Amino acid sequence: MTVQGVRWTADQVLALAPDTASRRAGSRLGAAGPWSGAGSSGEGALWGLCKGSGSKPYRTVVDLADVSGPAYKCSCPSRKFPCKHALGLLLLWAGEEGAVPRAEVPEWAGPWIEGRRGRTERRKATASPSAPSSGPADPEAARRRAERRAERVTAGASELEQRLADLLRGGLAAAEQSGYGLWEETAARMVDAQAQGLAARVRELGAVPGTGPGWPSRLLEECALLHLLDQGWLRRERLPEGLAATVRSRIGLPAPADGPPVRDRWLVLAQYDTADARLTTRRIWLYGTRSRRTLLLLSYGAAGRAPEPALPVGLALDAELSAYPGAGQARAALGERFAPPAPTAERPPGTTTTLATARYGDALRDDPWLDSVPVTLDRVIPVPDGDSWQLADEDEDAALPLTPAARSRPGLWRLVALSGGAPVKVFGECGHRGFTPLAAWPEGPGEAVPLC
Repeated sequence: MTVQGVRWTADQVLALAPDTASRRAGSRLGAAGPWSGAGSSGEGALWGLCKGSGSKPYRTVVDLADVSGPAYKCSCPSRKFPCKHALGLLLLWAGEEGAVPRAEVPEWAGPWIEGRRGRTERRKATASPSAPSSGPADPEAARRRAERRAERVTAGASELEQRLADLLRGGLAAAEQSGYGLWEETAARMVDAQAQGLAARVRELGAVPGTGPGWPSRLLEECALLHLLDQGWLRRERLPEGLAATVRSRIGLPAPADGPPVRDRWLVLAQYDTADARLTTRRIWLYGTRSRRTLLLLSYGAAGRAPEPALPVGLALDAELSAYPGAGQARAALGERFAPPAPTAERPPGTTTTLATARYGDALRDDPWLDSVPVTLDRVIPVPDGDSWQLADEDEDAALPLTPAARSRPGLWRLVALSGGAPVKVFGECGHRGFTPLAAWPEGPGEAVPLC
């Protein structure tokens, strides 16, 4: 970014967009045509006047120097952050050299920039991270609430065990005839039992019957994993603490990120959203250049609203992360940030496809319900394999198949184009369904390319 003398890429700017419509609209405003009075302070602030449908242009300001991430202000009526004008201004700045020249901050932009930075400094001055966090107002009441919830979860897990036994006793073929309604009813009972994790797995289970050749085998596998989770909860007192914490997390019981804060320079390896009718979930993978740990940030937004934070691929941030409890868990919480996120050419170290699958196998010992692990593959080449694709090691006679989801994404063709038959470095998620590529780097110098 400007503070460090390096501009963002267009991909990094568009990763900030709250939705696809904003991304398209912002792209149309990334040229000089609609802009006048655009300028940069050289310290992370950008501004410009964008011609709109009215007689007065929209006043747009972006501050990239805040440690909490980019901030935006625009006189347009949009309730999206960033709006299309902020995205267009950032794209203009990220494009041709000199399109947003150094200039004095105009009067209409200065007060907002100064006020925001002043508030940030005051928050930092009054913060006391060394002070102990206050516990619950009434520890005894909190303990009783936890016990009551555990009792409800136990009742729900016992009911689910009976449901699975009935399914197996009647035969898997009956699952296709009974339809999805019975599974949704069972999931609702798990919600009533405050076991959201069980409810989500029941819904996934109910979606398996009739989904193509081999569905009975897939259904049996999912039943076995759900039974294992049930039994893990019902016998949690006998489990090692790390595995017991994993079971609680998989069941859906909340837990604080109580791991010791790890300050590092974290590379942003991937950011992608998944959405349903109720919730948008954002996943951000970070790699610590000193700790050599790969950790996951999870955030949520109501349907139609983009979660925070937004950390585009190819940035690095100096920050503290605290891990959540559970053996083999990669999830962490973002703590204090010490500098604004900035572009970087640094890359994570890679491994082979053989070692990647071994890493996933090792992780299953700590978390049998784990779908995948984060892995960076070094010197792999995307090659077709019949109707599918795989990533083949250049130096070994080994390969990893891509997951069905990865094969249907536009990112696959970006990966193929980036490679052009040459080896590339690829970050993604490796699991029992195969490998899902999320970002890639060319063999020589070059920027990270997001694939999701």
